[in-house]
Amino acid sequence: MAAIEVDELVVRYPARRGDPGGPTTAVDGVSFEAHAGHVTALLGPNGAGKTSTVEVLEGYRHAVGGRVRVLGLDPVTEHHVLVRRVGVMLQGGGVYPGIRVREAVALFCAHYGGRTRPDDLLERTGLTELAHRTYRHLSGGEQQRLSLALALAGDPEVLFLDEPTAGVDVSGRLLVRRLVRDLADGGRAVLLTTHDLDEAEKVADHVVIVDRGRVVASGDPHELRASGDRIRFAGPSGIDVAALAAALGAPVHEASSGEYVVEAAPEPQRLAALTAWLAQHDLPLADLRAGRQSLEDVFVRLTTEESAATSAGRRRRSR
Repeated sequence: MAAIEVDELVVRYPARRGDPGGPTTAVDGVSFEAHAGHVTALLGPNGAGKTSTVEVLEGYRHAVGGRVRVLGLDPVTEHHVLVRRVGVMLQGGGVYPGIRVREAVALFCAHYGGRTRPDDLLERTGLTELAHRTYRHLSGGEQQRLSLALALAGDPEVLFLDEPTAGVDVSGRLLVRRLVRDLADGGRAVLLTTHDLDEAEKVADHVVIVDRGRVVASGDPHELRASGDRIRFAGPSGIDVAALAAALGAPVHEASSGEYVVEAAPEPQRLAALTAWLAQHDLPLADLRAGRQSLEDVFVRLTTEESAATSAGRRRRSR
């Protein structure tokens, strides 16, 4: 059984007073799983439905459709049982400004019956030297690390991490990433949301990309990168892409002025055919990029395609 199960989740927000558009659908049939021993990254642009999905999983928001389970429990009706088995790291706030770092950690550990030693958490999150500093005098990155320490106070089986390295310096990011990886390797299920795609690529075992309330892709980061293999090159604007496509046996389009994309894997034969065709037509090659894309490239492509498809659908319905 998966530690986190999301099946056709739907979340809607009521229309604001005077808004003729009706309720807003923030999550529109999202489905995915997250497993113990894995880091699952939930990615998407602002407004994609990530926060709404996680809030349902945490038991703080009601769904209007679908089914979710965390450790086999309903996050809303069985919240009192589940809350002692999960850890939640918010992106900001939730801590009294005047409390000292060690006091905050000790307080949270006490709430969970002393399952974890405060000093151990301070050491793991790199906060030992800041133990007597008040929350208000911590930097943004230090506050993030304290929030992570508080999320770990109950030695949780499932962790929800919201932008765990936002505002954290380079050394702090490395520490947090190692800790997140260690937690998963120790058998926890970690679900994190982040806008840092490099971070997701480094720590996640599984990636779920959502846009406009729907899942547009999911899988191992390396698989997603491989699925986006393309050939990109730069040359004069206005190249006859139809003729080039016929020569290469693959679709070609001009993504922007003088920037071209061949919708095919960068095989040596195809690269040779491309350069030969350009030479035959006396066209200069200004730049050539071939190989596996970064997760950021895949993310941008998928969310751009989803936005374009949604806009086209709206235009058809308005006719």
